[in-house]
Amino acid sequence: MEKKLLLGDEAIALGAIHAGLSGVYAYPGTPSTEITEFIQNNPLAKERGVHSRWCTNEKTAMEAALGMSYAGKRALVCMKHVGMNVCADAFVNSAITGVQGGLVVLAADDPSMHSSQNEQDSRFYGKFALIPVFEPSNQQEAYDMMSVAFDYSEAIKEPVLLRVVTRLAHSRAGVVVREPRQENGINISTDAWVLLPAIARKKYDALIKKQDDMLMASNKSEFNKSEYSDYDNKDEKTGIVACGIGYNYVKEAIAQLPAEKQALYNIEKVSQYPLPEQRIQMLARESSKLLIVEDGQPVVEEAVRGILGTGYTVTGRLTGALPRTGELTPDCVAAAIGVELPEPLASAKHLAPRPPQLCQGCGHRDVYAALNKVAEEYPDHRIFGDIGCYTLGALPPYKALSSCVDMGASITMAKGAADAGVFPAIAVIGDSTFTHSGMTGLLDAVNDKSNITVIISDNLTTGMTGGQDSAGTNKFEAICLGLGVEPEHVRVVVPLPKNMDEITRTIKEEIEYNGVSVIIPRRECIQTAARHARERKAKG
Repeated sequence: MEKKLLLGDEAIALGAIHAGLSGVYAYPGTPSTEITEFIQNNPLAKERGVHSRWCTNEKTAMEAALGMSYAGKRALVCMKHVGMNVCADAFVNSAITGVQGGLVVLAADDPSMHSSQNEQDSRFYGKFALIPVFEPSNQQEAYDMMSVAFDYSEAIKEPVLLRVVTRLAHSRAGVVVREPRQENGINISTDAWVLLPAIARKKYDALIKKQDDMLMASNKSEFNKSEYSDYDNKDEKTGIVACGIGYNYVKEAIAQLPAEKQALYNIEKVSQYPLPEQRIQMLARESSKLLIVEDGQPVVEEAVRGILGTGYTVTGRLTGALPRTGELTPDCVAAAIGVELPEPLASAKHLAPRPPQLCQGCGHRDVYAALNKVAEEYPDHRIFGDIGCYTLGALPPYKALSSCVDMGASITMAKGAADAGVFPAIAVIGDSTFTHSGMTGLLDAVNDKSNITVIISDNLTTGMTGGQDSAGTNKFEAICLGLGVEPEHVRVVVPLPKNMDEITRTIKEEIEYNGVSVIIPRRECIQTAARHARERKAKG
């Protein structure tokens, strides 16, 4: 058996390839990006022709994966947690249609918002859709779960959600790998995947009837593990429900206690859902109280309270035993268990903050410099931002943006502000974000003849997540014209300091135009440009 040192994301990717994957569909988003990149560069995946091109957004990714599954092939969909919001329509409905080839939806959650706009727990989506959820506690499980998840998906004819968190996705460990299996052949079912009400009602009934079997599977799962001490007095024992990566923190904390205190804890490791109720009830009978350790929101804590009722003591994030926000850490878990922690080093308390900044020489810098210069002439201006590296324009030295909410929202928020009488209402959106979710907002603005100025800051790549291909490269003028923007008000500039007069003049002219105008500042991301230069040099 070969052993490899892998990131959690890489373990997931390799596990999928070795499980007979035929296609991965994804939109880049930290901490999930490396999964698709690993598959794109893996020799076996290339040899087999595994489909691995980036999608325009998470919804199109989910729908394409469904199409592959309906043809009998195994498909993987990857996204960060907020991407689940984008694909929710297809995701929830896929549980009702069912699947043919194995379909695994990978959601990488980001507790503590290291690179995200919210803390969101994707396990809620699995519960909402009534499908099984897998949550690995380490890289080996992440690898092993892929094969089990694909097999299980095909056995029950349902998609499966696999949820990881940033610490697991971006940390390395040794992983023992198995021999890869072959891909499925095409096997198109005679089932109808049509959700007309008459059909959907029958399929929903069938999904409900599968719930008991899913619950039985989680109670028997190899990934859910019971660890009971042989100490006799259960009235002195605490039971710990340790979910996913939290299991490692629990084991580490308990190992720091004296042997006689270690015996006072029972552990139920949970890595497959629905929540294994029989195991939880057994843990409660053998313990005087329960501590719920989960990285994310109190999904399990709320469920356990419902299972055991108000007369049983359950602690966790809701009670303050663990912090209500932020990711789990070994220290906060140790504190909840009663381990005395050393004081942090004094130097760690006084580190200077290092907020992220736009790269030196970035074209977005020139866009914001010009935009701020023009905006000074309009005291009532509002600039609506979007999701991307250019969101850093909200920070000093530019402090240009009035809002940033979700992918594509800049255009529609600018439209709403203009509808309310704000002038000028300006939207700043990136090239990848525009094709992800901005085009429909622009169509709304065109149809309503809104008085807004849209700046599509085009750096020819998906810069924030590492320079992946952008779906609309070399197509933005055509897209805007196709959506109905007047040709004379689709203008391209090159964001360089030497062009500052031209850029400011263009911005002011389009602000003064009473209607929808689009300005496209276009210059390649300097990081991507440097990488391309190195690649050209390497080729000679």
